[in-house]
Amino acid sequence: MSVVEKPLARTVQVIAHRGASAWRPEHTLASYGKAIIDGADFIEPDLVMTKDGVPVARHENEISGTTDVADHPEFSHRKATKVIDGETVTGWFTEDFTLAELRTLRARERLPQLRSTAYDGQFEIPTMDEIIRFVSAESAANGRAIGIIPEIKHATYFQKLGLPMEAHLLAILAGHPYTRTAPVEIQSFEITNLRDLRQRLGRAHPNIRLLQLLGAPGEQPYDVVAVGGALSYGNMATPAGLREIADYADAIGPNIREIIPLTADGRLGTATSLVRDAHAAGLEVHVYTFRPENHFMARDFWSGDDSTARNEAGSIAEIRAYLDAGIDAFFTDDTALGRAAVDSR
Repeated sequence: MSVVEKPLARTVQVIAHRGASAWRPEHTLASYGKAIIDGADFIEPDLVMTKDGVPVARHENEISGTTDVADHPEFSHRKATKVIDGETVTGWFTEDFTLAELRTLRARERLPQLRSTAYDGQFEIPTMDEIIRFVSAESAANGRAIGIIPEIKHATYFQKLGLPMEAHLLAILAGHPYTRTAPVEIQSFEITNLRDLRQRLGRAHPNIRLLQLLGAPGEQPYDVVAVGGALSYGNMATPAGLREIADYADAIGPNIREIIPLTADGRLGTATSLVRDAHAAGLEVHVYTFRPENHFMARDFWSGDDSTARNEAGSIAEIRAYLDAGIDAFFTDDTALGRAAVDSR
């Protein structure tokens, strides 16, 4: 395996992907708390909007897979089919519920075929405001800064609904003493909102950084699609595209397989030049996502033949391979394993 070399005299940041989502239902305070105990440098809330304009933490605005909404007969009439970023989706959507209504729901494990459902029904959907207060208290209790890396989901979609998330998020961040100084990194798969945030933030908020997420090379940011543009994530990942990103963002967030792709038999191949090219443009590289089950790993690191098996040693080894490729931060479902991979080097 060939990798891109980078000096190791740096601290690679461990980002808790939706919290400690390998252990608790994702995007709950319990998940974030477990991640902090396990050593996360950042916790990640994905943000969507309620009907009454409150940012809450869910990976998607469609919530049937992560809550018990389908078990609530009072909301059966809310089931709908919508087009979200060009995809037809059927289910229940946060923008059709007030915050008070969402409070009546409870979180569920998104991957019950792989992970424990023991905590289903125990935890509420948290707001961004509650997450900040929680992290602030945990930071004080643990005696260390804990960063927050919110992702703005479906920015163009919510703007068209009259529920723009960016202004709400900035107001919430400004309203808490903790997020006026603690590390914050705002991420999005879209471009327009990050450019706008860069203009709004200027140099007045040095603790807030911006992360441009990158989808598959043949895909496009939805704000580009919405105006009939031709720019793809593949274009954005070229040296010229990376220099454009560096005009408004501090880091890129590609899939791990864009750093070291898999071969036809599912093993690690030869590293691409993306890390080197990004660093040359002045960008950090924060990759997603490492998960502790065989199913999600390169075949090099499998233990046994059961794709559903949890494989701690394999996950640590896989993360180390990408650390050797020069990444600056990574998202992981299991913070403890990510912490072990970084701290044992």
